[in-house]
Amino acid sequence: MRKNLCILFFIAPLLGFAQSSLGNWLIYFGNKQFNNKWNLHHEVQYRNYNAIGDLEQLLIRTGLGYNLSTNSNLLLGYGYINSENFTGNLADQATVEEHRVYQQFITKQKIGSVALQHRYRFEQRFIEHDFRVRFRYFLGINIPFKNPSYYISLYNELFLNGDSNVFDRNRIYSGLGYKLNDSIRFEVGYMSQVFETGSRDQINLITFVNF
Repeated sequence: MRKNLCILFFIAPLLGFAQSSLGNWLIYFGNKQFNNKWNLHHEVQYRNYNAIGDLEQLLIRTGLGYNLSTNSNLLLGYGYINSENFTGNLADQATVEEHRVYQQFITKQKIGSVALQHRYRFEQRFIEHDFRVRFRYFLGINIPFKNPSYYISLYNELFLNGDSNVFDRNRIYSGLGYKLNDSIRFEVGYMSQVFETGSRDQINLITFVNF
């Protein structure tokens, strides 16, 4: 019953979507564990406005993490983001480059077979000649099937700016995952983003690698 309520909580806001376009994000997450304390995170995200080939954003991110315990991790990271933003004329796009420094804390817990992850991230964003800060809170839920190779992945992430326009966006995601082995897993999911003045939907294809 608890599992069903969790699924409904995350999926219900997605059932009423009627957005103008459906984009596609191709995502790779990698994690290199040096020892029981230190790890290197790295990821690449290729985000398209449409199915593929219409670049919205290329994001490359890395970071050095330290395990405070088996269920908590501190990380200091850097990200490079190349965005292709539409201007007032929707036929034109402008390239915007961003360099980002961020600090994050992750803590994990289990309720029965359900795994929860809380991620708190603070970003310092250098966008062209502008500087901004942003806080993000991520709640992820992983619900395994009876066959442990398959699972349901759900998350909600809230973005808050450090200026007068506090609300930046909210992301809600629901996906199906397949665990190939202890090192590799795949997910396909649907994500809806709500902005201050609109919303957008994406299909996410994700690969996770731990080595």
